[in-house]
Order: sequence, then structure tokens, then C-alpha cells
Amino acid sequence: MCGIIGIIGKDDVAERLVEGLRRLEYRGYDSAGVATVFEGAIERRRAEGKLANLVKELANNPLPGTTGIAHTRWATHGAPTTSNAHPHATREVALVHNGIIENFKPLREELTSRGRRFDSETDTEVVAHLVSELVEQGASPKDAVAQVLPRLHGAFALAILFRSHPGMLIGARLGSPLVVGYGEGETYLGSDALALAPLTQRIAYLEEGDWVVITSEGAEIFDKDNNPVERPITISGVTGELISKGNHRHYMLKEIYEQPVVVAQTLKSYLQRMEDRVSLPIPDFDLGAIRRVTIVACGTSYYAGMVAKYWVEQFARVPVDIDVASEFRYRAPVMEDGGLMIVISQSGETADTLAALRHARSEGQKIAAVVNVPTSTMAREADLLLPTHAGPEIGVASTKAFTCQLAVLAAFAANLARAKGRLDEKAEKELVRHLAEAPAALNGALAYDESIEGMAHLIAGARDVLYLGRGPDYPLALEGALKLKEISYIHAEGYAAGEMKHGPIALIDDKVPVIVLAPSGPLFEKTVSNMQEVQARGGKVVLVSDYDGVAAAGEGCIATITMPKVHPLIAPMVYAVPVQLLAYHVAVAKGTDVDQPRNLAKSVTVE
Repeated sequence: MCGIIGIIGKDDVAERLVEGLRRLEYRGYDSAGVATVFEGAIERRRAEGKLANLVKELANNPLPGTTGIAHTRWATHGAPTTSNAHPHATREVALVHNGIIENFKPLREELTSRGRRFDSETDTEVVAHLVSELVEQGASPKDAVAQVLPRLHGAFALAILFRSHPGMLIGARLGSPLVVGYGEGETYLGSDALALAPLTQRIAYLEEGDWVVITSEGAEIFDKDNNPVERPITISGVTGELISKGNHRHYMLKEIYEQPVVVAQTLKSYLQRMEDRVSLPIPDFDLGAIRRVTIVACGTSYYAGMVAKYWVEQFARVPVDIDVASEFRYRAPVMEDGGLMIVISQSGETADTLAALRHARSEGQKIAAVVNVPTSTMAREADLLLPTHAGPEIGVASTKAFTCQLAVLAAFAANLARAKGRLDEKAEKELVRHLAEAPAALNGALAYDESIEGMAHLIAGARDVLYLGRGPDYPLALEGALKLKEISYIHAEGYAAGEMKHGPIALIDDKVPVIVLAPSGPLFEKTVSNMQEVQARGGKVVLVSDYDGVAAAGEGCIATITMPKVHPLIAPMVYAVPVQLLAYHVAVAKGTDVDQPRNLAKSVTVE
């Protein structure tokens, strides 16, 4: 997850900007850069690799200036080159950006048609040109930003520097966090308060859609409708815990809300939007030779693997086996020549999964690792590293790591399908288009947080809860049940909806809530039929569907949760949000320890 820091200082700021970037290194990055205003010009220093390379560049070419911005970047949209590193700049502006500009292609074409020249492959650079164009035409920085922000679709945090206003920075956020720090005659911007901790403890968290103009005298904050607003200044304190939670009550809720941005950043590693193609980080890996796929994981990661089984078999027509890692080695599995094992783990250190990886290696299998820690043991031992870019996940109950795993696995399935000759150019473009819609759809799903909170009391008093789904929504039912068990301690089970009549329907009575995941589409009518069987026996149904689904089948439910209407490919990512939020709000209602539920650890490193 990329990092941002901006400083309006009393003295030269380059050194402090780099120190701020050091505090953001935990997010992971492969390039970094700094920009300042000095003597009427924007100056930049950028470098590939670790911060040591940027420090060396600054030692060789010092960067004066009392106002500046800095950035650590994962190579996502565009290779990890100096030209793609942030800040991006024109003569008039420089900016840094976390997130994704989904509509960058038409914006870039529009700008190119007017003679604007691009120096990078990134989506970010279009924002620099849009703002610069208006400034060059005489607009003030504030007016230029106010005009540009509504044109940007996606998720972003921005910090913008202006040549003609050396004592000003403008920041904006939509789906990606950004904070303002207040010092003595200095003001700061950061992607989180951790970057600003050595500079100040007086922090204001921008809310969704906010943008801010900062000077040495303070900050002027506007909401998404350009109305002046005030955001409370809080004391961040000395502990990393309070800093990391931001303005959320729990880590888990913060991480649920980070999903649009981290999924966007993950997808940017796998989608070549200029060509509408899917790529892998190691393009010379011979996927075409793979004859069978085995997926091994634990817990939430296992459910991500279950969804991937549907995708790989549907798109690539390659058979897939899936196992719980703790069982895999003990059933004498048959490992065919030409097989690929995919291990999925947030930490990359899960003991059972690592043992399965090594067993598969001994059986001559190729190994792909879907992990959130690219320096982990699994990452080092894999033939193909498929990183997620979820950033640190503190909450024990996995949320953003799960949706990022789904994003990676969808891209992998598409890549395998293309390698197998099962995905033509037209179909690939369509698939890329739908995947690129996922971050915005996740944002749309988060909009229903308040309504989900309002119905949590309907579940909080239950002793048992059932979750139902069909197709790729069946693993989501299992995941929803797991989340509820993990943090609220309510017994919950997930079932394939069609299996209800084969036994579980005996559990139904008016004391057992049943959560039905049923996006409209080819499986909707079958799922609703199973739902109606539950209702006929007095079951209390909560229907999670889109507007069309709720309109068709919501009558008689004790509650409905309306999701954005999305393509079936990205439905598992989007429908993860309501099951996460429901579990969270039920746990809060019950007063349990959401972030550190009893008996559980974040990373299981023993069998």
C-alpha cells in the first residue's frame, strides 16, 4: 500500500520527508520520490528500489525547499521505473497519489488530443495534467482542484504541490485515507498518522470526499460538495495502536473500509489497462504447461481458494483440487506431473500451508504463492509469487486480505485461461473491464454500513445462524459464518443452498436467522427457491442481494441488505463487505473483543 507525506515547513523539508517515508516502509514499496518548490520551480528526486537509493540521490543532488511532498510506491500501474515513480509533475504542479483512477484512459486520450505529453505509464499522471491545464489557463489552485476532483472515478488520496504557490499544498481523499497534521508554524499531510508521528500528535482525519488546502497557518477543509467544514483535531498519542486505527473504533472496521483502495492497488499489479490485458508479475512463467491445479490454504484463505476453483475451471477449463492445509499431507494426495500448487496465506508463514507447499515441492509440483508479505517464507520458496497489496492487517479476523486474495486469484484464472487458449482478446477485455469496476463497487457496498448496523440486533441475540449461497456465493456463505463465529462467538454454519433439504433444514425454526446471499443472475431463482423453503418453515431470513433481487424476493424477510448490481465475476469481492460488516456490528452489539477475539492469533505458525 503506497505511502504519502507532505510538509509545509520553516526550513528545508527533504530530510524530514524521507524520515516520514521510513515510517511508511511497512506498507511495502519498490520506488520512492520527493518534490519541493524552490526559487519558482518544482524540483524532484526519484529512485527505484529502497529508500537508500533515494537518500543517495539526495546526497548527490540536494533538494532545497520548505514545502514538499514524498511518496513510496508499489509498482502497480506501470513498471517500477524512475519515470513511473511519484511525484509526477508538470511545470506547474507535482502530485503524489494512492489508489486508482479508473477512468484514466479516456482522460488521457482527451488530454493527448489537446497536445499534453505524458512521461509515465501511470494513471496518476492524468491528474497532474488536468490540474496543470486549468492553472495554466488562469485558474487558482483551489478552483482547479475543485473542478478536477469530480472528474476522477475510483479511489484516491492526493497531495498536490504548486509552483506558483510555494507555501500551499492541497490534499484530497476518496476511498483512501489522508490525515492533516498541525504543528507550530508548520502543517502536514500523511496517508496515515504514523508518518507524521515525529512531527506532530495533533491530527485531523479527513472524511470520505473531503479535500483540504494547507498553509503554514493551518488547514481549510471542504467536503465533497465544496462546502467548508471542520474536522476535529485529536491527539494521536504515543502508541502505534491509536495511530493505526485512525478515526475508526476498531482495526477491523478500518480494514474493511480500506478494501476499495487495497483491492484497486492489488488489481493495478495485474491489469494492463492501456491494453486491457491481464498480466502476472513474472511473465515468463509457463502457465500453458499446467495440467492440474491444487489449492491449499487455511481459514478465510481457504474460502478464497474455493471461489478460485470456480473461476479456474470456468475460464481455463483446468481441473482444480482444493484442500484444507492441515489435512492435505495426511491423505496421501496424488500429485500429477505438470501440476501447480497454489498456496494462499496472508502472512506467508502459516505452518500447515507451508508444510503442504514443501510436500508438493517434493512431489515435483510447481508452486505459486498468494501472500501479503512478499518477504515471507512462502514467497521465497515459490516459483511464482502472486502478491496481494493489502498492507498490514492488524485485526485477527481477515477482511481486506481476503478481498485482495480474490482479486489476485481472479487475475490468475484469467491469465491461465489465456495461456490455455480459452480466453480470446475480446473476452479478456471484457473481463478486465469488470475487474476494474470492483473498487467502485466495494465503495458502493460500504455505503450500506449504517443500515447493516441498524439490523445487527436481529442477529446478536441468536444462538445459531445459518448462511446460504450457491456457486461462488457458497464460499461467501462459509466465510460469513466464519466471521460471525470468530468475533461474536455465535455458532454459525454456511451451506450450499441446494443442500438445505438434505438435512440442515431440520434446524430451521423462528429462533434461527438465515442469511441468504443471492445476487441477481443465473443462480438467483434457484437460491430464492431454497430461501422460500426456509420461510415456509418459520425461518427468519435476511436477504443480501442487489436492487432487482430485493425487489423480486425481499417480501417476507426480516431484513434486506441491498448491494450494487455487479457482474458475477466480482460479486464474491463485493458481497464480502456485507458479511464482514454484519459480523462486525453483531460483535460490537454483543460487546466482544472485535480485534483480538478469544483463542485466536493473526498468524498460525504451529501445526
